[in-house]
Amino acid sequence: MNLLEDETAQGSAELVLLFGGIIVIALVALISYQSYLKGLGNEINGTQLNETTNDILNLTNKFQ
Repeated sequence: MNLLEDETAQGSAELVLLFGGIIVIALVALISYQSYLKGLGNEINGTQLNETTNDILNLTNKFQ
């Protein structure tokens, strides 16, 4: 029996562990930045958006 000498599945197992580790690291990063990403939407309120829209419209009027 060559069970101790058979290492053909070792490469596949190492790749599975490597990809699993990468997925775990990506999930931890996403969870840690979740509060930061949620806060991005609250930074622009309606008045700022309206002011920016009006500024863009005023620029287009100047070029006509």
